[in-house]
Amino acid sequence: MPKIISPTGYFIGYARISTEDQEAQLQRDALTEAGCARIFEDKASGKNADRPELTAVLDYLREGDTLCVWKLDRLGRSLIDLVTIVDGLRAKGVGFKVLTGALSSVDTTSADGRLFFQIIASMAEFERALIKDRTIAGLVEAKAQGKVGGRPRAMDSKMVKQAQVLKGEGKSYGAIAKALGVGQATVYRALTGTAG
Repeated sequence: MPKIISPTGYFIGYARISTEDQEAQLQRDALTEAGCARIFEDKASGKNADRPELTAVLDYLREGDTLCVWKLDRLGRSLIDLVTIVDGLRAKGVGFKVLTGALSSVDTTSADGRLFFQIIASMAEFERALIKDRTIAGLVEAKAQGKVGGRPRAMDSKMVKQAQVLKGEGKSYGAIAKALGVGQATVYRALTGTAG
């Protein structure tokens, strides 16, 4: 089958399957039938931030190309993630097309597709603002109740004193860490007062 060329470039496919999901061939077939010149495929859950083939395809795409996915949920982990990716494509002059599902009419190379994504982008921006507002309100409420945010300290003041005694006896950071059941870097930071 001849490869379909978008207005100035190629159709490039991206497929994603989870380890339990067995629809990889279905996605590959649909992307091939759509005329994708090349298909990148990740095997990872949507919640997994480590998607090396997504990174690779985003780097591979050139102005005029169109990124094709089988269904919209194959691309983004969330609405915000999806809009961020598609905004990045638009900034590079790359189109975006969904092949199947309720949103199969999404094609950012068309006026309707661009309008749809502008609406979605507005919703994602609204969602970001709500999350930010809720986070700030939660921090203010926690502070009012005397709660402090962040991770709990790995070493309390009693453990720091024990570490100081052990260091005074000539013990190494590694030996102190083993005795206290914490990481060596944690002991080092506690005893030297360094952050990070």
